[in-house]
Amino acid sequence: MAVVDGEKLALFRNTGQQDVRLEAVPTPPIEDRVSGAAGRISSEANPDNDTQAEDGFAMGVAEVLNKWVLTNKVEHLLVIAAPKTLGQLRKGWHKETASRLVGEVAKDLTGHSTDQIAAAIEKA
Repeated sequence: MAVVDGEKLALFRNTGQQDVRLEAVPTPPIEDRVSGAAGRISSEANPDNDTQAEDGFAMGVAEVLNKWVLTNKVEHLLVIAAPKTLGQLRKGWHKETASRLVGEVAKDLTGHSTDQIAAAIEKA
């Protein structure tokens, strides 16, 4: 399971059988892309480069998750991400990654405790 926003990534494995029990997994380094979505430029609607950096981070996360799926390190994937970040991740999914998604939760839960994340999963 991946919990991600535009700046942070936390990875977990569910060790529970009937209930959600999260165990943290080491997070690999994420290569930030110089820019995220093609054609996005700074403007009044996007006054600084923060959005581009967040998009680039999301694309880096998608690359890592794609690699994990393609090397069979991940069989099923649940993604919890801030809504905008989730949109960027979707653009970067490999078709095999998309096929292994068991769910998506459009909510920013980075920085929350594992108990809070587990509770959000059980409510979803």
